[in-house]
Amino acid sequence: MANTTTTGNQQQPANQNTIKQTTQKQPMPQAPTQPAQAPVQPVPTTEAPQNTAMPLPKEPKKGFFSKLFNKKEQSKEDKKPEKIKAKKVKEAYKPEFKIEFPIDIPNIPELKDQTQLDVRYKVIDPYVDIHVYWDAKISEILYEVEEPKLTEKQQKDLETLEEGLTELINISFINIENKDIVIEYLEKNLRILLDEFGIEANKETFMKYMYYIYRDFVGMDIAEPLLRDYFIEDIECNGFNSPIYIVHRKYRNLRTNIIFTEMSSLTQFVEKLAQKCGKYVSYANPLLDGVLPDGSRVNATYTEDVTSRGPTFTLRKFTKEPWTPIKLMDFKTVSPEILAYIWIAIENRSNILIIGGTGSGKTSLLNAIAFFIPPAARVVSIEDTRELNLKHENWLPAVSRAGAGMATITGERQGEVTLFDLLKESLRQRPDYIIIGEIRGKEAFVLFQGMNTGHPSFGTMHAESVDTVVKRLIMPPISLSPSMVEALDIVCIITPAKFNGKDVRRIRQIDEIVKVTDKGEAQINTPFVRDPRTDQFMFKTQSVVFQKIMQRTGMTWPQLLKEFQNRARLLMAMYRDKIFAFSEVQEIINQYYKTPLVVLKKFGIK
Repeated sequence: MANTTTTGNQQQPANQNTIKQTTQKQPMPQAPTQPAQAPVQPVPTTEAPQNTAMPLPKEPKKGFFSKLFNKKEQSKEDKKPEKIKAKKVKEAYKPEFKIEFPIDIPNIPELKDQTQLDVRYKVIDPYVDIHVYWDAKISEILYEVEEPKLTEKQQKDLETLEEGLTELINISFINIENKDIVIEYLEKNLRILLDEFGIEANKETFMKYMYYIYRDFVGMDIAEPLLRDYFIEDIECNGFNSPIYIVHRKYRNLRTNIIFTEMSSLTQFVEKLAQKCGKYVSYANPLLDGVLPDGSRVNATYTEDVTSRGPTFTLRKFTKEPWTPIKLMDFKTVSPEILAYIWIAIENRSNILIIGGTGSGKTSLLNAIAFFIPPAARVVSIEDTRELNLKHENWLPAVSRAGAGMATITGERQGEVTLFDLLKESLRQRPDYIIIGEIRGKEAFVLFQGMNTGHPSFGTMHAESVDTVVKRLIMPPISLSPSMVEALDIVCIITPAKFNGKDVRRIRQIDEIVKVTDKGEAQINTPFVRDPRTDQFMFKTQSVVFQKIMQRTGMTWPQLLKEFQNRARLLMAMYRDKIFAFSEVQEIINQYYKTPLVVLKKFGIK
């Protein structure tokens, strides 16, 4: 595919020249607008005018734009005036094509009896619907994308038009954020090509063409409807000629009707993913890890020798605004008491680690508890790919960077910036709180050094229990001493679970590390644990973290208990009033730090 891309780039200048010469083929003579000041020598008519610019090729009908010339000559007399014309769109006009992405979240039913499931909702208005239904023939729930239907001829015409647009338009222009400007630009050029190719299109067909052109040039091709679906969490393609699977928020793993039937199309799609991420993928560098402009995380492979079915990709979608603590309460992932406990712990500079499996919700929970950081505190976040989104003015987000060239003796490449490098630098920036997206390797050593020197830190790790965490931390390649691990105060364990037949995400328990023995055995206290039978969280008042806070601040147990209860009631009142918005939740928490009594009174809490 690298060769295909290069060939296209080499042909583009010649084709652009051809377009200019075609549109100026028969210029109309113009009358002079000013009186002549001096005698003008007549231009000889028996000889061709001298032109030092690039001449027309001798055989212009070879190559892609031969269609343009042939169609134009064949249809000069047959063109019908009532069809869409291109030459009349030079004046300013409002584009006819409109496309909308619904803001309101569709209200779709929960999965109770899957055999009765039949749901439709719109993701791109008015062109694309999603149909989720039970297929009795295969005893499976299917997810189908319903796009405008094209006849075989219309499909061929669309391919011709898209090929022509690739040669005609300025690709950088479609990256403009203003959607209306991009639509007007594409529509004008589409009308030009319709006229040049002699393709007839009524209004309905024209709008279909515009949808597919917008989808393929501005959006993400056939995956665009999936990216626009609020309910999708993950998009998974396992290779060529294999259906794309999605993870649905309500109905979990579903097979779609979208398939890459051509290897070249799948390869080009992975190249487009890399381009959107601002990265490069090739046979020499076939692995892609990046973030799309909308925040979706991308992991892809490029070649068959890496993944035998051909290129693959996985897109992890993130909401534009992260889940707030109140939204997690709405999902029943966490209780107001757990959030109030974490809020007090964060204010008093405790170190917190969130653990769980892949897709369990670790990053969402990490982002949610960051709402409780005091408003004036300096926060530094460090990630491999940008996922965190904090409503915090004094926040410095840092992202690692891949290097280039051959690896050095240390295993790093020229220009590489690792999590370890960023973490070392962050300790020199006087952070009040450090957030690290995922702890995997030697950066953990620096992080725990920071914890032991008074830099409260939060992070995530793939693990299922405190014992697993401690063993990973004290063994190579991290090799922390047990005494350093004791700086970790709280471990939140979040896992996928089932309740009433539904897949859910829940905090399983909250553990406090009391001591770590020389043998690497952790002594823990568990103030919160979930009962899987009732889906309720049980709270024990004996908290080691609360005891540390009382020793550090001089608060009595009744005072601390009262503060804990007030915050839990405030969070419950926000949930009762359906205050889920990102900015509004953060504003209330910030105001509580400044004037707690005023905020409590506002919500009727005494």
